[in-house]
Amino acid sequence: MAGSFSSRRSFLKAVSPSVAGGIAALNLTNRALAQVVQKPVTSAAGASAEPHGHDGTVWSQEYWAQKGDVKLCLYRKRMSAPKPGETPLPVLVLVHGSSLSARASFDLTVTGHGEYSLMDKFAGYGYDVWTMDFEGYGKSSPGSGNSNVADGVADLKAAMPVVARETSQQRFHVFGESSGGLRAGAFAMAEPERVNRLVLAAFTYTGQGSPTLADRAKQLDYYRAHNRRPRDRDMIRSIYTRDKPGTTDPAVAEAVADFELQYGDTVPTGTYLDMTANLPVVDPLKITMPVILLRGEFDGIATNADLLDFFGKLPNGDRQFVILPGTAHSVATGVNRAQFWYVMHSFLSMPPRADKFASA
Repeated sequence: MAGSFSSRRSFLKAVSPSVAGGIAALNLTNRALAQVVQKPVTSAAGASAEPHGHDGTVWSQEYWAQKGDVKLCLYRKRMSAPKPGETPLPVLVLVHGSSLSARASFDLTVTGHGEYSLMDKFAGYGYDVWTMDFEGYGKSSPGSGNSNVADGVADLKAAMPVVARETSQQRFHVFGESSGGLRAGAFAMAEPERVNRLVLAAFTYTGQGSPTLADRAKQLDYYRAHNRRPRDRDMIRSIYTRDKPGTTDPAVAEAVADFELQYGDTVPTGTYLDMTANLPVVDPLKITMPVILLRGEFDGIATNADLLDFFGKLPNGDRQFVILPGTAHSVATGVNRAQFWYVMHSFLSMPPRADKFASA
């Protein structure tokens, strides 16, 4: 016991005081144009947009934004249809990663296996929830590039005016998972006035010490020479097993593959290239809003040391670093996703900072 306590104390002393004090180590054993599509959006894998553990029907809608010649498909869910004159709901924008489109990532139905739609879950919490297929993914146009992080920022810049117009909100909470965290972080640097609170999950900073990125770098020449890479059912399965088998229900991988493969067996290379050759792409000193870093206990995309380095440089004192036990890279669809919901909802609903003493 004494040795364990001494090791923990030595670790905390080695970390800057601002970092150590902010760690919430949770160890729980050109202008956008849009066309509104007037039809219900069904959950990925084919289930209708019915409530998943919520009272009432989850309202949904599909929209389009334009980035030059590229059409970007947006999806929206909330507990009821918008009404004129109502108080706007807080807006949450979900940003997907390298290998899957938006709705397979955040609006998944796995019949008989519990709740997997992050959109439905946070709609139930009272949010107006949005996500988008980036260039080259899902329903969005393929484009002529490789859909790298910079392209993702341009996609978000094109989409956010649509979100602002439809929600009557100018600032949004933004969540990004894996390379979606890189896209979300880079967007927060570019347009900080748009971002309220920022959630970065399965994030990487410099990539130093990452076994996942070291293995991925073996294909670096391919990523440089090609705009798209193969992605079959086995590759999709590997997303959920490469770090720690058992941290995601195998039925999730099959449901994701069933949905994703309708869009073909390739995806863009851009974020893989950025993560293996161009890190860092997010400067923590330029992330001025409140931030929470969420990572799974077994995630191989980054080391604790790499993320703590990023965390220690964040200028806003409103920040948290959370490790989710029993979780690997796939935070939003892991078997312990309820812990992730709890932590993110708590962070997003945190009372505002008081800068003065309350009057008696």
